[in-house]
Amino acid sequence: MRMLGSWQDYQQLSQCRGDSSIPRIKYSHGEISLMSPLPKHGRDAHILASIVEALLDAQNRDYEAFTPITMELTEIGGIEPDYCFYIDNWQAVVGRDRFAWGNDPPPDLVIEIDVTTYTKAIDYLPFQVPEVWVFKRNLLSVYRLQGNEYQHQSISDYFPETDLQTLIAQCLQVTNERGTGAAIRELRQKLSQSS
Repeated sequence: MRMLGSWQDYQQLSQCRGDSSIPRIKYSHGEISLMSPLPKHGRDAHILASIVEALLDAQNRDYEAFTPITMELTEIGGIEPDYCFYIDNWQAVVGRDRFAWGNDPPPDLVIEIDVTTYTKAIDYLPFQVPEVWVFKRNLLSVYRLQGNEYQHQSISDYFPETDLQTLIAQCLQVTNERGTGAAIRELRQKLSQSS
């Protein structure tokens, strides 16, 4: 659901929600969007985040990951990514429970599952997130921040040697046949054998 509204309206809706992360709320350019995630939304977010974690673990890289998280810049925007990762900047947020958006670094990678055309990469421009993944209709689109816009690219800067489309398709196939746990275990086994 989308409606016109002010920053104050957005803040009131966020406060009415309390500690719950549902519905998800987004504010951008005087428009407020509300969404209640479907089961597919949550499952796909979990799968993609698990893939990122498995790839980072295979690279022996440190990281911090968050979900749910609310990113806000007063009067400019508010957004709640499905998942976000601090990869290059993990040390800046390790052990932290709160962030001062605009002062603290943004996540290095944000994952958005688009089941209902709720979010676009450009929504993260005010926060200067370096890489945004948008997963829609079982296809991954990778966007990299270049200057003041997001450019679509075929590979992730964090996983340049990985064919993410094929990897995700394989994980989804196993998930549909045998479940998420089996898909992620199988992925981790493949990654450990190739390293």
